[in-house]
Amino acid sequence: MEIAVQSLRIAHQHNLVGEDYSQAMLLELEGLDASRIDTLNKLLAGTQAVSRAYNKRVKNKSFEEGEIVWKAVLPLGTHVAGYEKWSPTWEGPFIIKQILGMGAYILQDRDGDVHATPINGKWLKKFYPTMWDSQAVQTDPGLERQQDETIV
Repeated sequence: MEIAVQSLRIAHQHNLVGEDYSQAMLLELEGLDASRIDTLNKLLAGTQAVSRAYNKRVKNKSFEEGEIVWKAVLPLGTHVAGYEKWSPTWEGPFIIKQILGMGAYILQDRDGDVHATPINGKWLKKFYPTMWDSQAVQTDPGLERQQDETIV
């Protein structure tokens, strides 16, 4: 015993003539495109919500020319002989000599030597002088003169 079940769409298609059938198929394709566009918009709205939640905690780093910064010791995880796990993770301070764009910077050290290779801004952090640094400025006239040049 066979039970033949036809959908209403199939039954409707058999009653259509050639031109009416092609028009119905085009309408169905347009409906399919509209549903795809709706789905794409829903996906994009979901990713925007995720990116908003992620970017809420991201802190942008940008530096200006003449600003004093620390540079991460690269490659990460390297240890200075004798210090082992107490090795410093930051070195410097350095002065931002040039901004290259896209987060890349050229650094200059205290002696005035310009580093040839640029460094990404994610490996830099702003330098805040401590009380020991302020004492070094008082005893080292070269460092004081250099900081005056960066301020001007």
